[in-house]
Amino acid sequence: MGNTPRSLSELAVYLDAELVGNADHMISGVADLQCATSTELSFINQESYTQHLATSATGAVILNADFAEQYQGNKLVVNNTYLAYAKISALFESLSTLALGIHPSAVVSQSAEIDPSAAIGANCVIGEHVRIGSGVRVYSGVSVGDRTSIGDNTLIHANAVLYHGVTVGSGCIIHSGTVIGSDGFGFAPSRDGWRKIHQLGGVIIGNNVEIGSNCSIDRGALGDTIIQDGVIIDNLVHIAHNVKIGKRSAIAGCVGIAGSAVIGENCTVAGAVAINGHISIADNSHFHGGTIVTKGNTEAGVFASTPPMQDVKKWRRNSVRYTQLDEMSNRIKQLEKQLKTLLQA
Repeated sequence: MGNTPRSLSELAVYLDAELVGNADHMISGVADLQCATSTELSFINQESYTQHLATSATGAVILNADFAEQYQGNKLVVNNTYLAYAKISALFESLSTLALGIHPSAVVSQSAEIDPSAAIGANCVIGEHVRIGSGVRVYSGVSVGDRTSIGDNTLIHANAVLYHGVTVGSGCIIHSGTVIGSDGFGFAPSRDGWRKIHQLGGVIIGNNVEIGSNCSIDRGALGDTIIQDGVIIDNLVHIAHNVKIGKRSAIAGCVGIAGSAVIGENCTVAGAVAINGHISIADNSHFHGGTIVTKGNTEAGVFASTPPMQDVKKWRRNSVRYTQLDEMSNRIKQLEKQLKTLLQA
């Protein structure tokens, strides 16, 4: 891990790639094709980037067979360049290491069960009856509430907060500022104002889930909020109480999902999408950025709403016309009736 140099022959074996060039050439990092030095590795997966091949100082390039003839230097030829790039990035991870064991400044309940191979950073607070598995890394300032469980090899970045009664699976990553298990937005109106509905459920997060920074995932009102295996969630996402997100779905930044919505498996939700509560989204559904999802669907598909960006003068004209649609619709219906009468005469 880190900056340990690796030979191109090692990298070729790791990627199951065809190596063309100097097998002993050493690589110590990954960089953009235009900025890479002779000890760094680059990749291309689009035709537009091939223009930089002739002038790049990179030590080697990951590319597929379609582009291989366009570069005469060291190269690793693969079928899927973006996947290969993802695998290589893991070898050169630059995250600071965390010493095994519990930092002296951490506050840990005597009833907590922490595997000896876990690492608990400075100023963490670990509550009663917490269970932390093997290989877990908890960076500084993290708060873990009572009766929360964290599975093996999960990474929690600094200043994340896990409330009580949260279950996190194995191999997860939770980024800084994220709060898991906060109260859902539940209030009953009364003559004296809003009466709080205490949220009695929990949050269950499956295995290999990644949650970006500054997300908020509310606990269930009665049952649990559930994020299934392999889900990836970007920064600044709000997931309300009792939401369920199916396996391998991807949620981009600034998405809001209202309470009790059910998102199927293998769905993609682009940035700034708003999903109504108490609806169900079918497996393999895909939503373009900014879509307002007011009702569910039972079949897979690609969905979008709201008009794309346009010149402000045109937008103003179209906005006025939008307010006239009802009147125009009625006029068209009247014209259709008149035409039908004329044709029958």
